[in-house]
Amino acid sequence: MKKTILFLIAISIISCQKKEEKKEDCEKKETTGKEKKFEMYQMSEMSALMEQMYVDNQRLKERIKKGETIGEFPNHFMQIHKAVMTDESENDVFFKEQAAIFIKAQEMIYQDPKNAKEHFNNGIDACIKCHEVKCGGPISKIKKLYIQ
Repeated sequence: MKKTILFLIAISIISCQKKEEKKEDCEKKETTGKEKKFEMYQMSEMSALMEQMYVDNQRLKERIKKGETIGEFPNHFMQIHKAVMTDESENDVFFKEQAAIFIKAQEMIYQDPKNAKEHFNNGIDACIKCHEVKCGGPISKIKKLYIQ
């Protein structure tokens, strides 16, 4: 019964949101006199890689916290040195240094599993240091990876 009620509430919320979106679209057409062209965001190789590394590190964090076997270093992390960025000028000396620090910390997790938590958090530190200078958007998301 509870599931049915929750389902009905979710459906009504979604339908209300869709009505609001349609209303906003109509208002845009009225004020501009023409439709706004939809442009799909194309994620760069680097953005996609960082999203994948984030997911991998979420899983790794849980394994470390539970004391489970860590496994092997994910070799696709090495693409950080080659992946195409949205803005190629961002691939400068500072980025390369931070990427190297991040990779070294990640490798140390697998080479020295007794201190995996420390190495993991060092890797997260490198991510944050780089993002403070390059692209601050995901910092709050990255900070959630820290192992307390």
